[in-house]
Amino acid sequence: FTEEKLGQAEKTELDAHLENLLSKAECTKVWTEKIMKQTEVLLQPNPNARIEEFVYEKLDRKAPSRINNPELLGQYMIDAGTEFGPGTAYGNALIKCGETQKRIGTADRELIQTSALNFLTPLRNFIEGDYKTIAKERKLLQNKRLDLDAAKTRLKKAKAAETRSSSEQELRITQSEFDRQAEITRLLLEGISSTHAHHLRCLTDFVEAQTTYYAQCYQYTLDLQRQLGSFPSNYLSNNNQTSGTPVSSTLSNVIGPSVMASTSSLVVTPPSTVSDLKESSGSRKARVLYDYDAANSTELSLLADEVITVFSVVGMDSDWLMGERGSQKGKVPITYLELLN
Repeated sequence: FTEEKLGQAEKTELDAHLENLLSKAECTKVWTEKIMKQTEVLLQPNPNARIEEFVYEKLDRKAPSRINNPELLGQYMIDAGTEFGPGTAYGNALIKCGETQKRIGTADRELIQTSALNFLTPLRNFIEGDYKTIAKERKLLQNKRLDLDAAKTRLKKAKAAETRSSSEQELRITQSEFDRQAEITRLLLEGISSTHAHHLRCLTDFVEAQTTYYAQCYQYTLDLQRQLGSFPSNYLSNNNQTSGTPVSSTLSNVIGPSVMASTSSLVVTPPSTVSDLKESSGSRKARVLYDYDAANSTELSLLADEVITVFSVVGMDSDWLMGERGSQKGKVPITYLELLN
């Protein structure tokens, strides 16, 4: 081996077909490792969690079940909505969103389990099983080739007839062993085509699992969107009071005409209400939708669900009204109010 590296000995070259098979096997191994590792990152972005799963796998123990990110977010939303009050618009929306996030978390867990079983496990079996066998036989072939080349070198250097006869016998034996090992290695390497076919089926299973997962997520969020479209009409109407865009048009663009058909009757405060108030000199009662902290002494702080009196002042910004609570008075933002009839 050293003489070959120094260019002082001849090297028996493998036939082109075997070289191509060796190259194909190495290429398959490299890309399978990359795909496998990146798929693991995709399914489990947390590196600490991946290390933990690896350790448990090596110990042949089942990793403890942990709550995933969508499920944790969902729980936080449900807890927040419960504390804010299920009867409030925001609290109700948070609870609905939290339930949907938990369903997405369950779908995420199913995707990871299915992908690990049908896609990652076969790839890992190839790297840790089939390819290790190929690498072992390839190394053995390399040793047989070195034995063959060493025998050729000794035969060239042999001068005495007896030494030459012994060297020829050794060459025949090493040549036979090399040919036998080359055939074994070739048969193993030709199995790479079958490996590709198997991995193709696994890839199809992975794509099917992803399709199911994203379809579930789409359906869950679509259902959630329809639920949300059924109750935040007060908020939407107030948000559009100065935009010049009708609420029905905005909702139609966001959630589609089919959902609008079931929610159009729920809008209770048309945008024109504020315009009517601004054009008149009277006052109206308004319910506060959200807490608001006054930015300066000209504004009035608000508490959610309280009822105040509001009226328009000539020359005031269109996004604001004058609010009054007992002896307190100040500007209040329109988007935080629901005008009452």
